[in-house]
Amino acid sequence: MEYLQQSFSVPFNYRVWFSSSIFNSDNPLLAQVVASPGTNAHAQRKILFVFDQGLLDANPGLPEKIRRYFAVHKNVLLVDEIISIPGGESAKNDESSFRKILNAVDKHGIDRHSFVAAVGGGAVLDTVGYAAAVAHRGVKHIRIPGTVLSQNDSGVGVKNGINYFGKKNFLGTFAPPFAVINDDTLLNTLSDRHWRSGISEAVKVALIKDAAFFEWLDANAESLANRNKEAMAYLVRRCAQLHLEHIASADPFESGSSRPLDFGHWSAHKLEQLSRFDILHGEAVALGIALDSLYSVLARQLTITDAERILHLLERLGFDTYHPLMAIDNETAPLLKGLQEFREHLGGELTIMLLDGIGKGVEVHSIDTVQLQEATKQLAARAGDKQLNPTN
Repeated sequence: MEYLQQSFSVPFNYRVWFSSSIFNSDNPLLAQVVASPGTNAHAQRKILFVFDQGLLDANPGLPEKIRRYFAVHKNVLLVDEIISIPGGESAKNDESSFRKILNAVDKHGIDRHSFVAAVGGGAVLDTVGYAAAVAHRGVKHIRIPGTVLSQNDSGVGVKNGINYFGKKNFLGTFAPPFAVINDDTLLNTLSDRHWRSGISEAVKVALIKDAAFFEWLDANAESLANRNKEAMAYLVRRCAQLHLEHIASADPFESGSSRPLDFGHWSAHKLEQLSRFDILHGEAVALGIALDSLYSVLARQLTITDAERILHLLERLGFDTYHPLMAIDNETAPLLKGLQEFREHLGGELTIMLLDGIGKGVEVHSIDTVQLQEATKQLAARAGDKQLNPTN
């Protein structure tokens, strides 16, 4: 038997920028990004913008501002048609958004020398990123996250995808962006609910990777909940840094059996689906953190004191720590299907991140559903006490 073997390595490099008012003509950052190494200055380069419709509704002047920007900075040709798709999970649930982007790439001749820039929340970035990754086997993708959640978590990573067969991210790619540009002014028009939603991912990454960051979150919870911009700027930057460090040092394309950054997510993904996405991703993550933190106590890995600190922090940030859809009455409870879907997603071995202390995650490969049921009961009782005694 004979065979030939080939092996090669491909380095991935991209920068995550932090700026303000990037579409103002006197801010050269965006023009510098599209002229940076990795682009062909001699090719006819174009840039196509795809917007989150919700962000566009809140900032109706942005298309004209972008046109004025590229009238001044002419190192790339702006496609005059600015595309928009629905924000939120509907962008990933409805295949028509994905096809709309592909049609625009084809119509306007966007090739691998050109750019597709996505401006919006994480679901829109996921959808546009997937379309950019498969069109022409990969066109350059610039992410401009427009929510707290996308600026501090999903927007800085290497994953793209859409939902299919009723499952989260069934179709997708690992394709790093060309660049990520975080513009803090895009957060100004977020509702309080969407502002708060993204903070849960900061709690998550602090709990599994950085105890000092958790202490900072604990000390600044009220400032964050009250929309203090300086506090949020630090949160976004620290989260992005922790995510990038993880991508560089671990398993960026998740070829193993673990998803270490998905603490609290096995139930969060299922809660989103069970609620028909009425529960926002960040809200579902907060519920998942609460559940897995209390389960960690019952599994004798986390102290009740630490769990209480975690639950209290989530509540001070404005999150619920229990929802009726979390109820586990028996082995066929809908929430438990989330465990099986996590198992299927990673080759059959269940791998769940729990807590061995604040700032220290630990992977386990089995979950005791009786203890899980007890954790949900305790969270339900706690929520009932809060309703009876709202000052607690």
